[in-house]
Amino acid sequence: MPGLDLIVIGAGPGGYVAAIRAAQLGMSVACIEKEPQLGGTCLRVGCIPSKALLESSERYAEARHDFARHGITLSGVKLDLAQMMKRKDEVVAANTAGIEMLFKKNKIMRFVGHGRLTGKTAEGIAVSVEKAGGAPEALSAKNLILATGSRVASLPGVALDGDRIGTSTEALRYSAVPASLVVIGAGFIGLELGSVWSRLGTKVTVLEFLDRILPGIDAEVADAMLKILKKQGMEFRLKTRVTAARFDKKAGQCVVETADGEPIIAERVLVAVGRSPNTENLGLESVGIQPDPKGRIPVGDHFETSVAGIFAIGDVIRGPMLAHKAEDEGVACVEHMATGYGHVNYDVIPGIAYTHPEVASVGKTEEDLKAAQTPYRKGVFHFRGNGRARALNQTDGFVKVLAHGETDRVLGIHIVGPRAGDLIAEAAAAMEFGASSEDIARTCHAHPTLAEALKEAALAVDGRAIHS
Repeated sequence: MPGLDLIVIGAGPGGYVAAIRAAQLGMSVACIEKEPQLGGTCLRVGCIPSKALLESSERYAEARHDFARHGITLSGVKLDLAQMMKRKDEVVAANTAGIEMLFKKNKIMRFVGHGRLTGKTAEGIAVSVEKAGGAPEALSAKNLILATGSRVASLPGVALDGDRIGTSTEALRYSAVPASLVVIGAGFIGLELGSVWSRLGTKVTVLEFLDRILPGIDAEVADAMLKILKKQGMEFRLKTRVTAARFDKKAGQCVVETADGEPIIAERVLVAVGRSPNTENLGLESVGIQPDPKGRIPVGDHFETSVAGIFAIGDVIRGPMLAHKAEDEGVACVEHMATGYGHVNYDVIPGIAYTHPEVASVGKTEEDLKAAQTPYRKGVFHFRGNGRARALNQTDGFVKVLAHGETDRVLGIHIVGPRAGDLIAEAAAAMEFGASSEDIARTCHAHPTLAEALKEAALAVDGRAIHS
């Protein structure tokens, strides 16, 4: 099918958003996705199903342990795991169906199959859509975006079997609550899914190679979260290198070996050590594109590869592997194609761990500023001083504002506490517009709200917090 303005390979957050925005700008667009459901890893086996389980498991834990303090007495609270999983699947289905509707609304042509570059012709960039049990279909377009996302990274010596020793995909669909679970990796995914199963009754042990959890997050925030998760019952072994993991069929248990101790025995193992870009088998060699040593596709400021007309966004290029980062790149990429303008501010991309309480961060950490020898001032406000947090019975954590020591411009905001993932939006907006801590401090915040904690932390930068 020749004559298209744009082909997008991959229908995850970056790909489907790019396709929709391109269609809005008047382009004729085709999107190739090998999975039957649209939405990529995020919607099918990542962000959306994990948040559904986090919500359900948190409510279960509240019903068992916290309702009595609110004057609500319950007895016989039982877990119906099958129903919990059914609801999770319904949430996923509703989201993916929503993207189907948006594709139809915007007249985006959808092709189910594996997209592979086959070269450049007089008609544009040539792509083959390879279908199971059918002949390939040839497409071409003036421009092409590679948005093929990423997959779970493996670990040497760990024998993934898609069941007892698995990834986040398997951990989202256990048919029974395991008695014990070893999580390898203390990043966002490991802590989120470890929290889900811990709340449901699993003994969770987290193994982390580094001397801390949540790599990349402000260290003071990460330390606070570690204490909270330990209090919730999760066990942590930091500075621990996993050398092997296998399932012993005869004993019916998993064996995890580390470099510095006795083997750890568990019913299941979750490997959560990061993700790798999906850049294999895309036919990149046919057009002369060479991935970097990490498998990523090199791009310029406007996401164009070394080949004119071929672009890449999301997890297959540099930067954090986050759905919202990919979405913004998709929009900026196609807007630059259409108008000559398109930009992503990589200094203001928030990150969130949906644990309980949540962890959210945007901008520079205190460690970043020290390393760069940037003068800064810090303001911290604890949620125990916030009226809304007390009413919610969720007073763990704090807000931390980092501002330039000379200009007062906000350089980073870090939160561990209730609904931090929602609170960070104000922080990101303020930083996008170059706000100072004084700007946030002088902005009237409704009372009683959790957002007042951010105002108080901004006041604390100048040593004038009211409620601490």
